[in-house]
Amino acid sequence: MAGQIDARLAELGIEIPEAAAPVANYVGYVISGKTIYVSGQVTIKDGAFHYQGKLGDSISIDDGVAAARLCGINVISQLKAACGGDLDKIKRVIRLGGYVNSTPDFGDQPKVINGASDLMVEVFGDKGRHCRAAVSAGSLPFGVAVEVEATAELE
Repeated sequence: MAGQIDARLAELGIEIPEAAAPVANYVGYVISGKTIYVSGQVTIKDGAFHYQGKLGDSISIDDGVAAARLCGINVISQLKAACGGDLDKIKRVIRLGGYVNSTPDFGDQPKVINGASDLMVEVFGDKGRHCRAAVSAGSLPFGVAVEVEATAELE
C-alpha cells in the first residue's frame, strides 16, 4: 500500500528514481540519530548529466530552476533510500544547501534554488518548509549548473 507521500508523488506525476551511487569516496546519505544528511545531488537522470553550463552564460534562469528541481528529485531519492522506501518517515525537511554554477555577476541564485525548495513543499507540504542557502559556485562537478544537499529529520 502506497503511503501519503508516494500518493502525492503519483498525483504530481513525479517518479523518484533509485538513489544514485556516489561518484567518489563518500556515501549518498548518513543517518545520525534522527537526522539524515544527504550528500550534494547533481543534475543526473537516467545515468546522464543534464543542464551543464553556467547561469548568466549558457543556462537560462528557467533551465536553472528545472536543474534545481531535478537535483531535488535526486535528494528525495536519497531520502527514500534512507527511509527504507517509506517517505512517510520524513518528519521534516530541515535545510537545503543550493550551489549554482554561475558567472561572477549572476545574482539570481535564490530564484534558481526555488526549483528544489518549491518541490519539497509540493511533495511534503508543511513538512517540506526548510531553511536554506543559495550560493554561487565558480564551477561544479561535471560542469552541471546546480547541486543541492539536504538535511532532514526522521519520525
